[in-house]
Amino acid sequence: MDSRNVLIIYAVNVERKLNAAAHHTSEYQTKKLVLRRGQIFTLKVILNRPLQPQDELKVTFTSGQRDPPYMVELDPVTSYRSKGWQVKIAKQSGVEVILNVISAADAVVGRYKMRVNEYKAGVFYLLFNPWCSDDSVFMASEEERAEYILNDTGYMYMGFARQIKEKPWTFGQFEKHILSCCFNLLFQLENNEMQNPVLVSRAICTMMCAANGGVLMGNWTGDYADGTAPYVWTSSVPILQQHYVTRMPVRYGQCWVFSGILTTALRAVGIPARSVTNFESAHDTEKNLTVDIYLDESGKTIPHLTKDSVWNFHVWTDAWMKRQDLPHGYDGWQVLDSTPQEISDGGFRTGPSPLTAIRQGLIQMKYDTTFVFTEVNGDKFIWLVKQNQEREKNILIAVETASIGKNISTKMVGENRREDITLQYKFPEGSPEERKVMAKASGKPSDDKLNSRTLNNSLQISVLQNSLELGAPIYLTITLRRKTATPQNVNISCSLNLQTYTGNKKTNLGVIQKTVQIHGQESRVFLTMDASYYIYKLGMVDDEMVIGGFIIAEIVDSGERVATDTTLCFLYSAFSVEMPSTGKVKQPFIITCKFTNTLPIPLTNIKFSVESLGLANMKSWEQETVPPGKTITFQMECTPVKAGPQKFIVKFISRQVKEVHAEKVVLISK
Repeated sequence: MDSRNVLIIYAVNVERKLNAAAHHTSEYQTKKLVLRRGQIFTLKVILNRPLQPQDELKVTFTSGQRDPPYMVELDPVTSYRSKGWQVKIAKQSGVEVILNVISAADAVVGRYKMRVNEYKAGVFYLLFNPWCSDDSVFMASEEERAEYILNDTGYMYMGFARQIKEKPWTFGQFEKHILSCCFNLLFQLENNEMQNPVLVSRAICTMMCAANGGVLMGNWTGDYADGTAPYVWTSSVPILQQHYVTRMPVRYGQCWVFSGILTTALRAVGIPARSVTNFESAHDTEKNLTVDIYLDESGKTIPHLTKDSVWNFHVWTDAWMKRQDLPHGYDGWQVLDSTPQEISDGGFRTGPSPLTAIRQGLIQMKYDTTFVFTEVNGDKFIWLVKQNQEREKNILIAVETASIGKNISTKMVGENRREDITLQYKFPEGSPEERKVMAKASGKPSDDKLNSRTLNNSLQISVLQNSLELGAPIYLTITLRRKTATPQNVNISCSLNLQTYTGNKKTNLGVIQKTVQIHGQESRVFLTMDASYYIYKLGMVDDEMVIGGFIIAEIVDSGERVATDTTLCFLYSAFSVEMPSTGKVKQPFIITCKFTNTLPIPLTNIKFSVESLGLANMKSWEQETVPPGKTITFQMECTPVKAGPQKFIVKFISRQVKEVHAEKVVLISK
């Protein structure tokens, strides 16, 4: 054969800009081509001579970290289909050949090498494709895809059910190294497992946690001196980038940080995802669908008896996919939780667990549905432990059937507001369907005492307040309701703790006791505690604290007792921030901050920071101490590196006041 006649590939142009725009991947900060499966892409091949009918033009795609690799061979002239992939010659013009390739809608996702004949045409990434109706992560709504795949900022919802706070969070799934980091973490999966979002999402969930050899180390001790305190993070990006570079666990995270990096990783690989907060989240260690809390007569919890706990909130991630591994009816949102809590198949992980199964109480549907069901459902029992001649007697003094799994929240599609999605997880509290579901899950008939146990108390108790201005005295208004209007003497005992969001008690602030005579069917009793009882203890641990406690009321004549719990979160007056509404790439602008310490104590270890995906790195300003009543004003210079509307988050933290933030969108032009 004449050597001049041998077909030689001179170049392959992967048409990066054109393909990325069509595949909604232009935002990824990588020089490599990023594609979504099941969708056409274009290659321009430059030859040494025009293509002839007898020529072989073999296009090979290989992927996989295991041998043998997943390999697809296509030839537009002879065998243009293979493993669901297709190739066609779209256009021929002299030595230029335009090829249209469609990858299979169930192709392996990950890093691919591409060859045309012997020519190495480089590396590209192939992702799941929510735009493709044949992909098992297909999402029909354009608005939902824009939120759950393309939005790189959002919110975490924290606080507690009656006082929900939003924390701005930067997901940053398109930032440098994030996609590489996510695919590197999937090394344990077989090539064929990389086709399946159920297995990929479970593996990503597993690898977010350092206890499984993954990214982030959980820590709830209050001591984070050898790392970053969990509340300090406002972005997934530095965590995943640090892990990618060092291959070492990043210290430290708590539930919202685990959810943040998991949502980022899922969006990065093309699986629609949302961070979700469950308020009053039960941690039922005995798996009996009840949370049992034991108190002494002053209202203090008895630690060795109280094994179950209720977290003020818990954050996990929902991912969207079809469940071809389950019977019909379990497609859609699935819970994934990478916070290390429960061992599942030998590692800390939860899910994917279908919301439809959780809602119906079908706890045998995999994965880990029993655990998620108990977090959002359950009855809370409060027991009084009475010492009686050396023997302890447990008396049930409160049953709350509607206190677990409240205000389940996520960011609204297309809006910077909270959406309540509780009804996607459960039937309305107290409805016949909800009680039937509880019966099904517990394996007991719905007329069983577990499901219908109520106390016919003549006295009912509730607490009005749910927040407290930091530095102010604690005021509690207790409402007592009775069926009778006869005057009665009532003993009230209220034990208050400084505790973290998981209910972990750091210190007891004291017990308030009062005896009052009540008249009429509804009475109010006021309890107070001076701010000095808590203000000097705020810096004890490096966590955001709340005041939590139990209140017991006892009718003196009858000895009848009732109880309730209360949580107060601290409110702190915001600081003022001035920044422009518009800016230009590579032109510095100034952010001015003004902050006043309104507390009677000095604030220490102060740090202000500015974070934005529009900046190359975080800016910060530090000061040792701000004395009581003192105002500080300072400026930070920021130079944007990215055009478009960019969200800037300005944050204040100190040892005593954990987190105050302000945010603004600045329109950056080129």
